[in-house]
Amino acid sequence: MRNIKLTLAYDGSEYAGWQVQPNGHSVQACVEAAIEKLTQQRSGVLVAGRTDAGVHALGQVANFQTESAIPCQNIQSGLQRFLPDNICVREVEEVAESFHATYSAVQKRYRYVIHNTAVGYPFLKRYVSEFGRPLDETRMHAAGQLLLGKHDFRCFESHFPNKATSVRTIKELNVQRTSVWPVWGVKACLSASDVSSLAAEFITVDIVADGFLYNMVRAIVGTLIEVGVGRWSPEEVQNILTSMDRSRAGATAPACGLYLVQVDYPG
Repeated sequence: MRNIKLTLAYDGSEYAGWQVQPNGHSVQACVEAAIEKLTQQRSGVLVAGRTDAGVHALGQVANFQTESAIPCQNIQSGLQRFLPDNICVREVEEVAESFHATYSAVQKRYRYVIHNTAVGYPFLKRYVSEFGRPLDETRMHAAGQLLLGKHDFRCFESHFPNKATSVRTIKELNVQRTSVWPVWGVKACLSASDVSSLAAEFITVDIVADGFLYNMVRAIVGTLIEVGVGRWSPEEVQNILTSMDRSRAGATAPACGLYLVQVDYPG
C-alpha cells in the first residue's frame, strides 16, 4: 500500500469548508471523488487543516493510501483533470507509511489579508477582507507580540471547547502594510519605482503556530483590528489573553481574507 502526499491550493469561496458535510459542497469531497476516478479505488483523505467555509489555501497538505501503481507525476496531472478549476494540485509525493497529514505536522502558517481602503475593488471581495477605516499596523504588530509563546488561547476560540486542550504555541506573528501592482490598471507592467510609489492599501497578518483552535486566527485578527482603530491599547490584548474570556476579545474577522499558506513537517 502506497502513502501519497498532496499539496493543494484552492479558492474556498464556493465551498462549505474542507470537510465533507451534509449542508454544502466541500473541498474534501472533490478531492476524494477525483482520486476514485483516477485510481478506481475509494480512498479517504487525511488533511493538515480543516479550513472553514470561504477560507482559501495556498499550501494545504493531504494524504491518502492507495494500491495504485500510477507514478506521482501522473497522479498530479490525472487528479487535476478530474478536479474543478478552483482546486489545484501543486505537488504529489510518495511518503513513508507513518506520514499523517494531520498528526505529523509540526507547525502551520496562516495569512490574513485586509484591504484597508475606503474604496474597494469588486474582483477582490472574495479574497480580502475590506476595512474602510484607517488602521495603525504598527500598533497591531506590537499587540500581536504579546501573544507569542505558549498560552491557553480559549479567548480566541469559537464554541469552546473544541479540542482536548486550548493550549497552543504561537511562534511568529507579524503585521505589515504592503502594496500590490494594479493588474486592473492601464499599464501592462510596472517598474520598481512605480511599485514603490503605490499606496500601501493592504495589511497582512501572518501567524505561525504549532496548531490552531476553531476560528483562532480570525478572532485574533478581529482583536488586532480593535487595536488598529485605536479603540484598545496593545496592552489590552494581554488582559484579554489572561482573562480566557471569548466575549472580551474582538469579533471573528470574515473568512474571505484567510489563507492556509504552509504546513511544515519534520525534516
